Amino acid sequence: MAVDKTPSQVATSALQAIPFGSIIGGPLKACVEAQALAAKTTWEFIQNVGINIDPKTGEKRAVNVSFSFIQGGKLVQLNIPLLTIVPIPYIAIHEIDINFKANISASSTSTSETTQSEAKDAALKASASMRFGVFKMNADMNASYSSKKDSKATSDSKYSVEYTMDVAVKAGQDSMPAGMSKILELLGNALDVSDPTGTLEVNATQLIIENGKEKAQLIATYKDGSGLLAPDKLIITGTGVNAEDFKISADSRIIDLPAGTYTVKAEGSKKEVVVNVIAGETPTTTGTPDAGDETNS
Repeated sequence: MAVDKTPSQVATSALQAIPFGSIIGGPLKACVEAQALAAKTTWEFIQNVGINIDPKTGEKRAVNVSFSFIQGGKLVQLNIPLLTIVPIPYIAIHEIDINFKANISASSTSTSETTQSEAKDAALKASASMRFGVFKMNADMNASYSSKKDSKATSDSKYSVEYTMDVAVKAGQDSMPAGMSKILELLGNALDVSDPTGTLEVNATQLIIENGKEKAQLIATYKDGSGLLAPDKLIITGTGVNAEDFKISADSRIIDLPAGTYTVKAEGSKKEVVVNVIAGETPTTTGTPDAGDETNS
């Protein structure tokens, strides 16, 4: 009997039919999509947790955590950007292991059986009689023949295909991107200790008008309770003060004032500073040397 090659052909066909592209590419695609989702989650975390958006102007500001404590016998307020004290999720996939195993089995069984017999239904009957003197003999003969032929053949084949796949993904907190690290460094440098009632400062509480001038220059600076410079909240009252005389330069409010007493306040704050402006003495006139005189050193 010839060798049956059907099992090997079945096994080869089954192996070629395995979707290796989907088996290997599927987990890789899922990991890429998971990485993209992780990046989006990080961005949403920064937007929702670390940044406030003004609904009217659309201006974005970092969220600060503020609390008060005593320092040097005074109550002060610490302002800390929230993003510098909470862990930002930076999940990254570091390694992907794909283990694939295919088990293909194929077998074929063929059985052939032939049974042969012959049977022919034929009958022959004969009789004969003979005499030998006073003796007589009779003989009878019977003959039969049968012929029969049977054949039987069986064939059985079976195969199975089984494959398993193990996927191991290792992920963890990734290092912070350089850009975000720089931002957090800047936010860390912005950490500030401020007076919760605000800070009001002037260049001097007593200003002297220089000789030959009619006014002295007042420079006032104000920080609110959160440590934000707010020169537009400064209010200066007194004789001869006009709103058009004010000007803002370098986060300070500047005004030239004639002699008198003035009060510097900040809108929404109870702090105030009284400034006195006084006229200077008229200088004594001294002689001027002639052009021909020489000065010895």
